[in-house]
Order: sequence, then C-alpha cells, then structure tokens
Amino acid sequence: MDEALLRSLTPGVLGILVRRGADFAAAEDAVQDALVEAVRSRSADPPRDPKGWLVTVAWRKFLDATRADTARRRREDLVDEEPRPGPATAVDDTLQLYFLCAHPSLTPSSAVALTLRAVGGLTTRQIAQAYLVPEATMAQRISRAKRTVSGVRFDRPGDVATVLRVLYLVFNEGYSGDVDLAAEAIRLTRQLAAVIDHPEVAGLLALMLLHHARRAGRTAPDGSLVPLAEQDRGRWDTTLIAEGVEILQAALARDRLGEYQAQAAVAALHADAPTAEETDWVQIVEWYDELARLTDSPVVRLNRAVAVGEADGPRAGLAALAELADSSRGPATGGHGHRLPRATAAAAYLHERAGDLATAARLYADAAREAPNLAERDYLTRQAARLNTRRSG
Repeated sequence: MDEALLRSLTPGVLGILVRRGADFAAAEDAVQDALVEAVRSRSADPPRDPKGWLVTVAWRKFLDATRADTARRRREDLVDEEPRPGPATAVDDTLQLYFLCAHPSLTPSSAVALTLRAVGGLTTRQIAQAYLVPEATMAQRISRAKRTVSGVRFDRPGDVATVLRVLYLVFNEGYSGDVDLAAEAIRLTRQLAAVIDHPEVAGLLALMLLHHARRAGRTAPDGSLVPLAEQDRGRWDTTLIAEGVEILQAALARDRLGEYQAQAAVAALHADAPTAEETDWVQIVEWYDELARLTDSPVVRLNRAVAVGEADGPRAGLAALAELADSSRGPATGGHGHRLPRATAAAAYLHERAGDLATAARLYADAAREAPNLAERDYLTRQAARLNTRRSG
C-alpha cells in the first residue's frame, strides 16, 4: 500500500481500536506495528479495503500483545472474541484524536510529537530526525505523552484552539532531515478541515498555504536568507496563493474573525502585491490592530510597529516600537519582562531607514548575537558589516 495512503488512514484506524476498548498507548503501538507490516508486505494485489485491512492487522497486534502480557489479565474480556474481518466502521474518530493529542496536560513539545506519531503516522525515527534529537529521546517523549493521555476518554468536547496551536507549532518547524514538517502540517490541517467546520481551522490552513507559497523565494542558491522585500516573487507558488486566498475569503465571509484568519489576511496582502513597494501597508496595519485586539500579543505589536514604519515612515515605526520597550532594557523586550525575539532586528531596520546608520549597525550586530538560527545570524551579521562599510567609505 502507498505510504501516503497509510499515513492518511492512521487516525481512523487508531480511533477504531480505542473505541473497541484498547487503551491509547497500546492501540497506538499496535497501529504502528500494522503500518510496518503494511510497508514490508507491499504487493501487486493490495487489499480492496486498506482501512479494514489495517484495522484487522492492528487489532490482532493488540490482541497478541495483550495475551502476552500477564500483567494485563484484566483485559481478558477483550480477547474472548476477536471481531470478524470486514469493512471498517464509518465512524470517524479523527477529530477526537486531534483533541486527545493536544490535551492540555501535555507540554507543547509532547503534543506536537504525539500528533505527528498518532495522527500523522510518522515513525519515531522520522520525528526524531525532524527535530534533530536522538531517537531514544523522542521515544521517551512520545511514551510519556501516551501514558499521560491513556486514561482520557473520548466523551468530552476538545479545544479547537489548542489543536490549532499544536499544528501551527508543527508548521513553524519547517523542514529538517527527511521530513518536511511544513508540508506535514498542511496535510494534517487539511485533514482536520475535512472533519470540522470551523472558520479558524480554515484560517490556519489559508495562513499555512500563503506562507508555504513563498518558500522557494526565502533562500538564495547559496542557502542564505532572503528578506521578504528582496524575494523574487516569480518564484512564489501562485496556485497555493490562489487556494489560500479562496479559503480565507470563505472563512472571513462567516464573520467570526479569529487570529489565524487575521494573520492569513496579512499574508494575503503580501502575496497580492506585485512588488514590495506596492504592498498595502495601511491595510496591513489595520489587520495588526485587529490581531492585537484578539491576542494582546507582544509579537503582534512588534510586527505592527514594523508595518507602521512602512506605512507612516520609520520615525512612526520607532515610536510604536518604543511602546513595547521596557524602559530599563531597551527595544528587545516586550513589556512583560521577557526578551522579545527579533525586536532588536526590527529596531535596526527602522533606524537604518531613518538614516541613523551607526545605531542601525550596532543593533544589527546585537540582533545577530540573539538570532535563533544560523541563517538569521549570518544575514544580520552581513547587514551590520554592510552599514559599517558604508559609514567608513
């Protein structure tokens, strides 16, 4: 069977086992074993009902493990009669699995790992490679997460907002190793949108598509970072942009605005501009005002300050940025006593646009030391060197 098909069937199969009475941890192990068997036994004559085949194999794996474990004799009522093979149930437990994997008792990192394993169908090795951690470390993380949610029943409504946050965390990890987590997040969000009619699910999907559409333009051939204003817009994926805009417009028409719809609206305005100079910064500021109302997030207010700098001039942007700053710690804090990522870089950019090259060069160098990854560090270091060369030339 095709690997993509197997992964798409994973949540439904897992849900059926849990509904039959298997605890989550044991059911998830059984489904993973069934997936391995399916991959190993690829044949020219695949089963007519792949989901039913997986359910049958996974249930037998679960029963084998249960019978072999004398400490679990309390489950003997489950093994007295094995269900006959046949078409899989039409009940779709995908949504409940999303809620379960995003359970509030889990840490964000554990929720992400469990979602990728139980809903995404990725192996522990693939998830470990994507997060650049040893496989044993990831196995422990997933095992702890499964134990945490094993006693949770499927009889309570879940929190859509928590599920969306987990999926957005997956998306923002981007690409690493042989697993494209951005593409995986899009696949899972499409899957979620198919089983729940919610404007914020559509908003998140639109946001992911619009950001993903610009992926090819974000790096130069040598791997260096290319800022939005300098990207070759001919390399953007117009098909993804059109799909993202269509999904967003349908979500906004329902008049139930949420943060992902508002973020997607900002992304759509960037995608709609033929050139950086033609970007509708005034409307972007208005969308950031909506976002600030919805979230009261320092990161949103930072992005709004940059947008104000583009719409009304760098001095106005610096004034907006100053509102974020803690008076004792400068522009890299968000007013809550915590360091705000990329605020120093934003201040450097606005000072450069205002003509204060000395301050801008110093702030670019400071921002490079704070950069969360090598690509950003290299870019910011080059900006500092460029301005220092201009000043000395």
